[in-house]
Amino acid sequence: MTLCRCLTTASTSIKQFGRSRRIYERTRSVDPFARVSLGGTDVTVTRLGMGLAPIGGLYSAVGDRTAVAAVDEAWQRGVRFFDTAPLYGAGLSERRAGTALRDRPRGCYTLATKVGRRLAPGRPDPADIWAEADETVLTWDFSADGVYSSLHESRERLNVDRIDVLHLHDPDDHFEAAVAEALPALVRLRREGVIGAVSAGMNQSAMLTAFARTGQFDCFLLAGRYSLLDQSGLADLLPECERRGISVIVGGVYNSGVLADPVPGATYDYRPAAPNVVARAQAMERLCDRYDVPLRAAALQFPLGHPAVASVLVGMRSPEEAADAAAMASVKIPGGLWRDLVAAWLLDPEVPVP
Repeated sequence: MTLCRCLTTASTSIKQFGRSRRIYERTRSVDPFARVSLGGTDVTVTRLGMGLAPIGGLYSAVGDRTAVAAVDEAWQRGVRFFDTAPLYGAGLSERRAGTALRDRPRGCYTLATKVGRRLAPGRPDPADIWAEADETVLTWDFSADGVYSSLHESRERLNVDRIDVLHLHDPDDHFEAAVAEALPALVRLRREGVIGAVSAGMNQSAMLTAFARTGQFDCFLLAGRYSLLDQSGLADLLPECERRGISVIVGGVYNSGVLADPVPGATYDYRPAAPNVVARAQAMERLCDRYDVPLRAAALQFPLGHPAVASVLVGMRSPEEAADAAAMASVKIPGGLWRDLVAAWLLDPEVPVP
């Protein structure tokens, strides 16, 4: 989708919800450590959440000590929402999260994990992005039995008796099985109190919108599709969720790197960013500099301007990254910055801002 087409579609969607936009225009700062409910459930999350993929050894080794220290730092800063998955380091992220959180009062934090991939012994792909994964492979499984087994295994690795949020993980090529088999299993687990909220997490909005129309979901994790560079989630998912009272958790706010540090060679959606993408991010950074606001702060806080967005997940692999995320979430951003981004045609004027 071209930029102009994307902005036009987003504008059309947002105009339908002008009342909510005006409410959010009056609020210029968001407490990143305030807790908000997910959908109509009793599950609450802090507005800033910790994505635990990096402590699974994403791209480079982390080590147990640094992983635990990263979670500890996030906790000390006020983060109480932690999101992991069996995929992350073939269970390593879950095991490290379990170690880091084992002495924390279980009622004081919210824990999310995912189903759809099962771990099995085997030789990993040499091109695997998980630097510390052992002799383990992952296989797709969206069957009901696969959901129950995967959840049991995750709870053992995490050393907890319940999971607050359970996502269907990347069911892009498994829609029928996800709806016919995995979703009824999640609904049953919610009814039995084994999980608190039913969710799905993906890097696309179209299928999540189809899931929303089933009426069975409490929340969604949308990665990389509601950011300063990509607001394609406005075309379908966000307005649908606002109508239905479904909460959205936004991940990938830095679009895998370019909005954290927009230098040539930066990554965008896990690939080298095109020159025009880097140039656009750099233009945003120059405007941020006028207000002494780091681009990272604007990128992190931007999604919280939409009324359907409950929380933003940021991946943190070290205490330093955890401290930085907490600091960026706490920066006070003047309304003039958002207006300047609109005036420079870097944001659609109808996109809601914090």
